[in-house]
Amino acid sequence: MGFRERFHQERQSYTAFLVLLFVFLVVYFLVRSVFVVSARYDILEKTLAVVFLLCEAFVLVQALGYFITVYRCRQKRCVLPAVQAVPHIPSVAILVPARHEPTGVLEDTLVCLYNLQYPNKHIYLLDDSSIPKFKEEAARLARKYEAKVFSRDVRRGAKAGIINDCVATLDEKYIAIFDADQNPIASFLDKLVPFLEADDRLGFIQTPQFYSNTASSRVALAANVQQAVFYEYICEGKGSNEAMVCCGTNVVLRRQALLEVGGLDEATVTEDFATSVKLHLRGWRSLYSNHVYVFGQGPEDLVAYLKQQHRWAMGNVAVLRRIIVEFFRNPFRLSLAQWFEYFVTGSYYLIGWAYIFLIFCPVLYIFFGIPSFFMNSVVYSLSFVPYLILSLAIFYYSMYERAYDMRQAILGQLLVFVTLPVYLRASLFGLLGVKGRFEVTAKNGGRRIPYVYLWPQLFFWGVNLAALTWALNKLVYARSAAILLNAAWIAYHFLLFSSIFYFNEEKV
Repeated sequence: MGFRERFHQERQSYTAFLVLLFVFLVVYFLVRSVFVVSARYDILEKTLAVVFLLCEAFVLVQALGYFITVYRCRQKRCVLPAVQAVPHIPSVAILVPARHEPTGVLEDTLVCLYNLQYPNKHIYLLDDSSIPKFKEEAARLARKYEAKVFSRDVRRGAKAGIINDCVATLDEKYIAIFDADQNPIASFLDKLVPFLEADDRLGFIQTPQFYSNTASSRVALAANVQQAVFYEYICEGKGSNEAMVCCGTNVVLRRQALLEVGGLDEATVTEDFATSVKLHLRGWRSLYSNHVYVFGQGPEDLVAYLKQQHRWAMGNVAVLRRIIVEFFRNPFRLSLAQWFEYFVTGSYYLIGWAYIFLIFCPVLYIFFGIPSFFMNSVVYSLSFVPYLILSLAIFYYSMYERAYDMRQAILGQLLVFVTLPVYLRASLFGLLGVKGRFEVTAKNGGRRIPYVYLWPQLFFWGVNLAALTWALNKLVYARSAAILLNAAWIAYHFLLFSSIFYFNEEKV
C-alpha cells in the first residue's frame, strides 16, 4: 500500500473514531440528563446533581474541542502561505526583557541572538533588575554581544511595561521578543520576516516554545509534554481559524500594529493573550508557524511550575471577562470561529473548579450517601466507559503521531492533575479581577520543596485515601455496584494525586 493510500485510510479511520466518540459523548450526556431530571432528590441532592452535570458538560466540551482540533490538523496540516524573498531587508528590533536572570542563561540567549544571520537586526537587552550585581552583569554581557541596554527608573507593568517603554523609543519596522531563556536558531528572522512583508495586515507571527532541559527534572519533562499538546495541535487549530494568540516569546510583531493597540496590555499578567484579543479586534491578522526555531528552559521544580501555572490561569480568566463583555458589545467584530477559540482559551483554567467538584462527588457518596441515587451502574458503565476508553486511546495515539510515547503523555496529564488546586485559586482571582504580580519562571535547578507548601494537593490526597479506606470497608458488608464504581473513581483520583510525591524529587 502506497503512502497516499495509507494516509487516506488512516484519515478515514480517525474520522470514524471521532464520530463514534461524539456519539458516545452525546449518548452519555443524554442518559445522564434523564437520570438527573427523573430521580427523586431533595433540594440539596438536586442542586448537587445539576452542578455535577454542568461540570461534566464543561469537561466534555473542552475535550471535544481538543479532539476536533486534532481532527482538523490530521485533515490538513497547518501550511504557511508561499512567500518570496524580500527585495530589501527591513529593520528588526530584538527585545530581551530580563530581571535578575542567571548569567549563564542570559548569555546563552545573547549568543544565539548575536549569531542570527539576519543582517538588519538590533539587539536590546531590557534590564529591569533592581540589584546592582545583576545590572552590572547585564551591562557586561550587552557590551560583549553588541546589544544595547534599556533600563528605566520607574518600574510599572512588569514585562509588558518595560517592552512598551522600550518600543516607544524605537523606529524599527518589526519587533521580535524573546524571553531571557529562549535560544533561537540562526535562521529565525530570515524565515519569518518575509511573511510579515508579504501581508500588510499581518500583526504578528508566532512560533512554538519547546524546552531543552527535559533531562533535568521530571517536572521539566512533563511540562514540555504539555507544551507539545498546546503547540503541536491546539495552536495549529487556532491558526487555521485565524485566532492564533501571541505567546509572549518567540514571536515577531509589526511595530505599527503594536502601537495601534496601545502596546502590550499592562493590566494583566498574561499580556500576550490580552494583546492578541486587541489586535484581532482591530482587524490585524495572526499566523502560526509550527516549526521549531527556538529552544528554551522549562520550570524544573514544582515551585517554579506552579507559579507559572498560577500566572497563566489568573491572567487568562481575567481576559475571559473582557472577551465576554466585548462579545456582547461587538459580536460581529470577530468570526464565530475566532470567538469560539478565545472563549475556549480563556475558560480552560476553570477546569480546576469542574474537576475538583467531580472529585468530591464520589467522596460525598461514600461518606454521606449523597446523592442517594444518581445513575444506574450498568447504564453508566455501558454509556460512559466506551467514551472514556476511546477518548484516551485517541489522545495517546495523537501524541504518539508526534513522537511522544505513552509515558511522556501520562506524565503531562499527571502534572496537570496536581495543579488543579492552583487553577482553583488562580481562576477565582481572575474572575474577581485581582491583579497578580508578574513573576518570571525560576531557573535554579530541580529541587525538593517542603510539603507544607503543597498542602492543597496533600489535602485532596488524604481525603481520597480516607474515602477509599471507608469504601473498601463498606464493600465488605455491602456488595453494591454503586459503592464499587465510586470506590474505583476514588482510587483513580488517589493515584493521580499521589504523583505529587513523584514530581517533588530533584532528578529524573
